[in-house]
Amino acid sequence: MSSLRKLGSLFKAKPSDQIPAKPLPDDRRVQPRFTTQFRSTFSGQREEGQGRTLDISIGGCKIESDTKVMQGAKLECRLHIPGLDWPLRIDEATVRWVDGNTFGIAFSRISPEELGKLKTILSELEQDD
Repeated sequence: MSSLRKLGSLFKAKPSDQIPAKPLPDDRRVQPRFTTQFRSTFSGQREEGQGRTLDISIGGCKIESDTKVMQGAKLECRLHIPGLDWPLRIDEATVRWVDGNTFGIAFSRISPEELGKLKTILSELEQDD
């Protein structure tokens, strides 16, 4: 995973630890998020596309894409993270919100092996902060 550190310019590790004492009603995130810039692909029953992952946490991520998705849609995702031999696979994610060409997904099904990789990636990003 040391190659992630070498690619620090792609990642602007920024845990969201500046959460106000009283969270805003529409901001229900509880995990630290990290700003990222890596490619992602996704597919569902009605959509298939690619985009750019803008931030990531243990529970989900924000993706920018020209492909339109619907809130509530179930997607399978691949996150193409520098330093990994294969894309990180999210077996199922639910679209929680859509705003223009960005949308947020919550990871609802991920294998234990992939979850371990995700935790390692987030740990590396946190150390680079």
